[in-house]
Amino acid sequence: MNSDLAAQVREVLDVDVSEFRAQAQADAEVVKSELKDGTFDNHRSIIGLEYEFYAVADGRWRQESRDVETGAELVRVPRRLLELIRFEKELGLHNAELTTSPQPLNAEGLRAQSAGVRSHLQSALQTTRIEGMRLVSDGIWTIPPSGETARDYLTDSIEDDGVRIATNMTDAVRYHAMANGPNTPTPFVLEAPHITLEADTVMPESLITSIQPHYQVPHAADLPTYHNYALRVAGPLLALGANSPFFPPDLYDDDVDPEAVVADARAENRIFVFESVLNNENARKVRFPEDLETVEEAVDRVANDPTVVPMPVERGDRFDDKFATLRRKHGTFWRWVRPVFDGADRSSANARIEFRPIAAQPTVRDSMSFMATFAGLMESLPRHEHPVIDQDWSVARENFYAAARDGFTSEQRWITNSGEETTDVEAIYDDIFSHAVEGLRSAGCTESDAESYVAPLRARVESGITPAKWKRSRVRDRVENGGQLETAIPAMQRAYVDRQTETLLDGAFTEWW
Repeated sequence: MNSDLAAQVREVLDVDVSEFRAQAQADAEVVKSELKDGTFDNHRSIIGLEYEFYAVADGRWRQESRDVETGAELVRVPRRLLELIRFEKELGLHNAELTTSPQPLNAEGLRAQSAGVRSHLQSALQTTRIEGMRLVSDGIWTIPPSGETARDYLTDSIEDDGVRIATNMTDAVRYHAMANGPNTPTPFVLEAPHITLEADTVMPESLITSIQPHYQVPHAADLPTYHNYALRVAGPLLALGANSPFFPPDLYDDDVDPEAVVADARAENRIFVFESVLNNENARKVRFPEDLETVEEAVDRVANDPTVVPMPVERGDRFDDKFATLRRKHGTFWRWVRPVFDGADRSSANARIEFRPIAAQPTVRDSMSFMATFAGLMESLPRHEHPVIDQDWSVARENFYAAARDGFTSEQRWITNSGEETTDVEAIYDDIFSHAVEGLRSAGCTESDAESYVAPLRARVESGITPAKWKRSRVRDRVENGGQLETAIPAMQRAYVDRQTETLLDGAFTEWW
């Protein structure tokens, strides 16, 4: 298996980078021509979702000990099991991803998205339970596999005739090619307070998991407007969704003060993990993108992005095979808000926004709340020409990284519907939620249904409690009572998994308080 994989990686590395780039730019011209012809117009808004999980020990694989607390250890998901539950592979062997079918943005489409996630996930949980594991919706895992350290799990690799293969990475060629190409970071470094970790592969990125709402725009030419509004809401929504303040304890520096770790913990380390591992001086692949002026500019950004993995491309009979190299290049176009152009045929061709800042959430209802709130904002803000679009891009960017650092206490800056700038939390979220509700109502939801979708996020504002704060308070309580990180963080994580076991499908994060 490793030899076959290494051979495929070598084949990728033999692809001529300049030729690959030239073909991507030629494909960009194809897309721009189709844009002019209206091929990517939908004449209605469409929503979708990517939902990532990681697996932990449950049932017969759960470790039992009279001397120490155990449970919720990370486990690898057999590939046959992924196929059985119809989930997709992600970076690590412990990952599993659920992708929903696109639905029109209306009352029935939202219900179909929610019901589809619950139905698919319920079936998967029943099957994985039999296999002794459980899928967890979370921003970051902190308990390594039983008998292993997180450091070893994330850095273990072998070399096969000059090709570096990560032991615990899924067998997708493009992931392994990232560690072996000429333009990739060497080594891959994870940067965070009190953390020192270097790896030969991109495996440290497998610490993190997310939800990614998709919004297909009705008219492709308007994509820049939606994109730029998405940049302005990214900070405020990230502040509410932060869910990754801590790392596995063995990744922290030796002799670090536990109280310093708690005090310095960033609310959403997921943002910084992705950026620090995959960026280097020559290629800032992961970042908060700049505003767009035209839809053609969005296409050119993908085509001109630094090439990391120039994989060979086979062209078939699909519509988007006409720009297959550009689609391949898009796979490593990592932006926190990114435009996408694809479609198996002309009738399904679409231009969409992928909203990537939000970590996987404690419950399905909370994840659906982010999806619906984002969709409602995309419906309402452009139609009403909300003045936040005039907020300077640098302010939106600072909002985003402030939210990643400090979460709900990050003092977001917003321009209200009346055109006034404010940092008042109540004013900011009243404005945001009222527009989200209005957008959902205009899409066909009743007032009560629209409010119910937004309610989980409104509750976070009213209480000041986010998943990151919930985690931090539990670790802080243990540390202040003399506990060490190696017990305090896993205890918090087990409590998280236990609460989620009771509420994932039918409950809400508000039940955890």
